[in-house]
Amino acid sequence: MAAASRCWWVVALVCLLSPSQSTVAQRADDVTGLVAEPSVRRALDIARRAEPDTVADQIRLCEVPAPPFGEAARAAVYADAMRAAGLANVRIDAEGNVVGERRGRAERPHLVLSAHLDTVFPADVPVRVTRDGVRLRGPGIGDDCRGLAVVLAVARALNAAGVQTNGSVTFVGTVGEEGLGNLRGVTALFGATLKGKVDRFISVDGDGHGITHIGVGSRRYRVTFRGPGGHSYDDFGRANPMNALGLAIASISRLQVPSSPKTTFSVGRVGGGTSINSIATEAWMEVDLRSSDEGVLGDLDARVQSSVRRALEEENARRTGQPGLTVAIELVGRRPAGRTAQGTPMVETAIAALRALALPVRLDEGSTDANLPMSVGVPSITVGGGGAGRDAHSPQESFDTTDSWKGTQLVTLLTAALAR
Repeated sequence: MAAASRCWWVVALVCLLSPSQSTVAQRADDVTGLVAEPSVRRALDIARRAEPDTVADQIRLCEVPAPPFGEAARAAVYADAMRAAGLANVRIDAEGNVVGERRGRAERPHLVLSAHLDTVFPADVPVRVTRDGVRLRGPGIGDDCRGLAVVLAVARALNAAGVQTNGSVTFVGTVGEEGLGNLRGVTALFGATLKGKVDRFISVDGDGHGITHIGVGSRRYRVTFRGPGGHSYDDFGRANPMNALGLAIASISRLQVPSSPKTTFSVGRVGGGTSINSIATEAWMEVDLRSSDEGVLGDLDARVQSSVRRALEEENARRTGQPGLTVAIELVGRRPAGRTAQGTPMVETAIAALRALALPVRLDEGSTDANLPMSVGVPSITVGGGGAGRDAHSPQESFDTTDSWKGTQLVTLLTAALAR
């Protein structure tokens, strides 16, 4: 491209983007140069040398229980770890998130670097971590004890290396990322704790080095059919919640959904009834619906609810003159869909950071804390914390620490780049 044309293109880009966005866009082409800056180079070297400490944090944090809606013990430990890492104004907000600050030359641009405190495991699941060479085993060891440890490691590396950023970074451990937590922690972060103050958001979640820039939304329902019940022989003919449940599941199973954007549905749990020789008074199912497109997700939602109501009508119609059934459709989980599009400064900066560290470029979609800021227009991504995980969300979860420092370096570089 000729020099004059190149200058015109840069001017046009600056005009099209906000000052913050244009700055990031220019930086995306210069991440390699950022790596060469002495303080950033020191931070990357420290991140690599300190990896044994990062892994020790990963184990230590994972051995503090953090079941759904029971993250307080781990939050207290994490707050102490943030203070030890040199962060300022460390506190636990009203929702239970742990928040600490690293101030830049100015307040903006304001980057949030986050990982989640909670696991999917109930309080009675043992959380002891075992180690066999390079492999760690324990529930939550990768998802998201790795992310929590990397967030701390980034704070220590930036402070030890004396990296100065133009903008500020808030380091966060969120509650309620998993399951029916419904992103309550990050929702409170954007709705109250840091309302109107966040310009960019990174979630560190799981293993590897993939960049998740598409947030898969979900809606989860508990559907309960209820009726008078009765004796299986004496009261035969009464409307049966189990029949309605079966009709609803069969109808849902026949729904057609698009392959792009990938859209899914699943009946994950069913229950109800009293005994084999009784007509149930209640039958229920839990249904999970997902798509990365809110419009498509809304259409699927409407069709699933229509299937449920048709099943109710069909079962009641077959039992004319008998007490009828009712149905309750309860929304128990909701995550917004969203995306930070490829080609935007945030994603291009992440791609440039991967390339600068000679890591493969892989763009993913998923359901993480980043869904919420994506859905409200805040440039956001989720990045893996390095290493290699297996069997996430199972008690046999494991994490291979081979070269896991590469993930710590990636997040360190991204933080330095996006806070400038």
